[in-house]
Formats: sequence, structure tokens, C-alpha cells
Amino acid sequence: MSEGVLDNPIWASLASRHRALAQSAAGAARYPAQVAPFLGVADAQLADEALRALVPPGDTALALGLAPAVGAGWELRHLTDLAQMICRAPLPAPAPAADIVELGAARRDDVLALTALVYPHYFRPRTMELGRYFGIYEDGRLAAMAGERMGMDGYTELSAICTHPDFLGRGHARRLLAFLANDNHARGFVPFLHVSHENPRAVELYLRNGFELRRDIPFWSLRRAG
Repeated sequence: MSEGVLDNPIWASLASRHRALAQSAAGAARYPAQVAPFLGVADAQLADEALRALVPPGDTALALGLAPAVGAGWELRHLTDLAQMICRAPLPAPAPAADIVELGAARRDDVLALTALVYPHYFRPRTMELGRYFGIYEDGRLAAMAGERMGMDGYTELSAICTHPDFLGRGHARRLLAFLANDNHARGFVPFLHVSHENPRAVELYLRNGFELRRDIPFWSLRRAG
């Protein structure tokens, strides 16, 4: 699949890898609210009826890249431009991965506790249905994690790469990033991710570890009047 699908990643993901999760209506689709707050459109000029079928009065959805043209009764707000970064080749593994564990259902409470602390805006009770998540424990506590979110043929988005404040500076995020990026390359997927320019520490981490800026991509908030 062409790299151009990354210009409209939410729609591409909901139309392919996450089709089974998609709530769809005539050229628009969104994730269930308990999974993720994201909505994608195939074309900016879609019918208003499609949006109204997916976004209840008073609700807000988030779009990335392509946003719908909306009229009365809607508020479309440009939040920022995110850095969309891509890793086109495997990374040097920084250390053995023996202590990296998969975060399945039995560890869900640990994941939700960590994301509520350091990644609260985009992680929902069912977000772990989107892909695989991995973590590193220290002293019985989840110290750091990383996972997969959107995906389409040939590409996987890495997300929720975060570290508990008590365990910063120990290289956990770097190791998880390399582990998950290399695992996706081995499976035939090119990893990509999105990060705020207002988080220079994260941007620098990715740049130092094999990711490059693909483009700045607009991030939108779409609210239906209540």
C-alpha cells in the first residue's frame, strides 16, 4: 500500500485493519467511544447526514489529516499540527528484551493506571483492543509501556509510549520503542507514530532512535452542538 495512506490514517485504519470495530456511515467512520475518540472521513465533502449518524449532539470526535467540511451546528477546530514520524528500517536493539512482557487482559488494570497518570487524553477502557501492548515492570509496578494503535496494510502506528515518573531516565521507552518497531518490521509492517511538537523530549527520543519526520499533520476537534 502506498505511503499516502498515512495522510488520512484514521480513515485508512477503520477501512482496513479495524473494519470490525468501525462505526460507519456513507464515507465516514469512527471508533466506539470506549475504544478511541477518533473519526475519519474518505472525503472532506461528505454528506452532513453521515456525520450526524456518528456524532451525537454534544459529542466531540478527533480527526487527523483530512477533516470534513461542516456547516451550521458543528464546530471544527484546528488543535495543532502533530509530527508524523516513520521508521523505514529496523533499529539497533539497545539491550536484551527478556524483561519486556506482553500486556494482556490480566494486566489491563496496570495499563489503565499508568495511562491515566501520563497518557490520559486518548487511552480508553477498550483501547487495548486496537493492537498489542508491551511493558517493563520494576518492583512489581508497570514502569513503562508501548503499544499499537491504528494500522493498515503495510503500516502500524506505535502509541502510548510512556514511562511512569518514578522510573524516568532508565532507557525503558527507548528499549520498548526498538522492540516494537523491530517486531513490526519482522512482520512486514513499517512503524509510524504521532507526537506533539510541544513534547520535544519525545520528538528527540524518536529522532535519535531511527524515526524521521514524514510530515506535519493537522489534528482537529469536531464537536456537534448539543
